[in-house]
Amino acid sequence: MYAMRIEDFSAQSLQDIFVNHISREANVITDKWKGYRPIAKAYDITQVESNNGLNFKALHTMIHQVKSWIRTIYSWVSQGNLNRYFNEFCYRINRSQSKDTIFNNLISRMVEAEPLNQSKLVGN
Repeated sequence: MYAMRIEDFSAQSLQDIFVNHISREANVITDKWKGYRPIAKAYDITQVESNNGLNFKALHTMIHQVKSWIRTIYSWVSQGNLNRYFNEFCYRINRSQSKDTIFNNLISRMVEAEPLNQSKLVGN
């Protein structure tokens, strides 16, 4: 999961999220909001009816969880720190959903990485 505060609901704001966080090879399913149309030229976007949120139940569940978490943890939410709150929530939820594979992923990344000598760590 990834969440980010945007200034408005323009196609440009949404396009920034797509460019920075979504692969062009990804299959993206959205509702039929017209703000996705300019982005659909560069991404594989399938638009379906929202059906009052029933077609996006997992998305609405996550939105509800984010709102509930922020309401119960913080007594006041600063607009300037909203992305930090989102980052913390996403870290926690992503980590909790990948507990079975997190150690394996760490070991795999360590094995596949280029060797790092001490001289590179401390500088010459």
